[in-house]
Order: sequence, then structure tokens, then C-alpha cells
Amino acid sequence: MCTWNPSELAAYLDGLVPPRPDVVLDMEARAARERFPIIGPACGQWCYLIARMLSARRVFELGSGFGYSTYWFARAVKENGGGVVFHVDGDADLSSDARGSLTRLGLVDHVEFRIGEAVAVLRETPGPFDLIFNDIDKEQYPASLPVIADKLRPGGVLIVDNMLYGGRIFDGADQAPTVKGVRELTRRIVADQGWIAALAPVRDGLMVAYRR
Repeated sequence: MCTWNPSELAAYLDGLVPPRPDVVLDMEARAARERFPIIGPACGQWCYLIARMLSARRVFELGSGFGYSTYWFARAVKENGGGVVFHVDGDADLSSDARGSLTRLGLVDHVEFRIGEAVAVLRETPGPFDLIFNDIDKEQYPASLPVIADKLRPGGVLIVDNMLYGGRIFDGADQAPTVKGVRELTRRIVADQGWIAALAPVRDGLMVAYRR
């Protein structure tokens, strides 16, 4: 049986991603320097690929940080012929940083910026959406699902980050609210016949769910 080191696997997968613009590399360097949790190159490429395959024109991000994930979705939307990515975060400074980076990348015209609690903003924003990306606080994951299901079009795709949660989901004794939130969202999506889902063990676990 073949075995490999997880860090070596992650480095290998990141190495398969095509070169990124300098602005994106600077964002990756910032994340490493500040220990800020971004999805990383391999997950970013997955998000871009899914959005391109879906021909997504309307994308909503629940939790956007300083715009790293927004870059991948906005690039896809632009290449799909235009549309909008809703960049949503509760931190005005992070949103401002994202605006600056996306302006330098020539993508800001495809992004709408919202500051506030992400699920509340989604509830208030007219749908439907082709793709929704979920990366909010993990204890809020289960409660976000009905709102997502209401706003995502049939045939649309939900992408959820951190579904392996650093391996903590495997420890039955770990009953932290964040861990329980990840487990419960996983259970709900897998048990609901309205979704077709798969979990890719890329970085910290990326769930992709198709809305029937």
C-alpha cells in the first residue's frame, strides 16, 4: 500500500496549479505570514474549474476574507462572459483590502462588496445564484443550509470549505461547537435527497454539492 506525507501531498497539488499573477502570490504570502486561513492554490483551482464548468455568472461567497477566494470566482465569471461575485465579509478592513487587490487584478468590475453577517446578507440578496461558496464560522454551518438551498438555483453548486477540519471530525470525543457544526452540515447534505454531494480531501476538505 502506498503512503505519503500530507504536507508533501498538499505541496504536490499546489504545484500542479498554473502560475498565478503577482498580486495573488502576494495574497498567498500574506496568508502565510499572518497565518490567515485562505483556501490555497489547489482549492482555488478547484473553485475556478467548477465555476467555469458550470458557466457560472452569479456567485455568492459566505465569508470572503481579503479576497483570495473571490479572485478565483471572479476570474471564472469574467471568462464565462461576465456576471457578478458577491464578496461578503464582516470586516470592513478586509473588504477594503480585497477591493484593492481585485482592482489591480482587473476583476473589480465583476465583484459586488457587502459588509455584514454573511447568511443575513445572503437572505437579503435577490437570487438565484449559480454557485454559493460557504466558508463562515463552522458552528454556523448547519443553520446556513436552508438559506443556501433557497437561494441556489436547481442545477447550481454549493462548495463548502474545511469539511475535514484539520482531522478533528475523526475524534469522537471532540464535541466543540465548530466540530459539531462541520459534522452536522455533512450529515444534512449527505442525507438530503435534494443534493448530490462528494467530499474531496484537498487541503482541509472541500465538499461539492449539486442542487437537484
